[in-house]
Amino acid sequence: MHSELLSASDNTCLNSHAQSTRNPWFAYVRPRPKARFRLFCLPYAGGSALIYRNWAEYLPPWIELVPLQLPGRGTRAYEPPFVSMDLLVDSLKATIASCFDKPFMLFGHSMGAAISFELAHRLRSEQREPFHLFLSGRAAPQVSRHDSFTFNLPEPEFLDEIRRLNGTPSEVLAHKELLAFILPILRADFELIQKYAYVPKSMLTCPITVFGGLSDDNVSGEDLWAWRHLSSGSFRMLMFPGDHFFLHDKKHLIIKSIVEQLKASHPDEVSIPSDYL
Repeated sequence: MHSELLSASDNTCLNSHAQSTRNPWFAYVRPRPKARFRLFCLPYAGGSALIYRNWAEYLPPWIELVPLQLPGRGTRAYEPPFVSMDLLVDSLKATIASCFDKPFMLFGHSMGAAISFELAHRLRSEQREPFHLFLSGRAAPQVSRHDSFTFNLPEPEFLDEIRRLNGTPSEVLAHKELLAFILPILRADFELIQKYAYVPKSMLTCPITVFGGLSDDNVSGEDLWAWRHLSSGSFRMLMFPGDHFFLHDKKHLIIKSIVEQLKASHPDEVSIPSDYL
């Protein structure tokens, strides 16, 4: 049973380190009160907020980074992970409800991209659409896929699938204690994303930027390009060398692209102080 639907009084935002650490969803946050934008980041299946811990080092001071920690990992290891997209998105919406004091953006890789998209729509219903949506390593949800469920495979077959995806270090797979810890998280995340069923919606209006890996066998350029149909805002697709987890080796290029997109696509909407550039 999840208890992440926070009341307004509990859901303080990020104007101090003390406040940010009260909320278990906010991890590795370095509050930047003078920032002009806030960037929320969501992980891939089996991943945690740790993925984005060092991103702030590459971001300019006018962007505040907020990695979101999902239940079941990190300091939330004692909490059961979500297996329902709807319940997770409802909890995320409540979590960031007090964080609309500045324009915010969403970034998600793979499973995180699908979560970001659904969260954007849930927020739009309350006139809180993101300023920009950055999606990485995930086919557009309307693309027809016939993937079979793997989350409930017997352990040997499930481990074969994990190895095929190449997202879990071999040393983790060879370590029985670590494996016993991470397998339930992976199974839960796989269940969430594999049971996720896209329901057609009205178009978003925010810009969408999509990132992909040139050697990603799971997501094609055509799958990524299909995101252009889901918003009336501007669309851009960027491809980087690497497989499905290009996110790690090319993070500096992804971050550079995010910064450049903001400078180029919103020059008249938000004035960024010259000393921040």
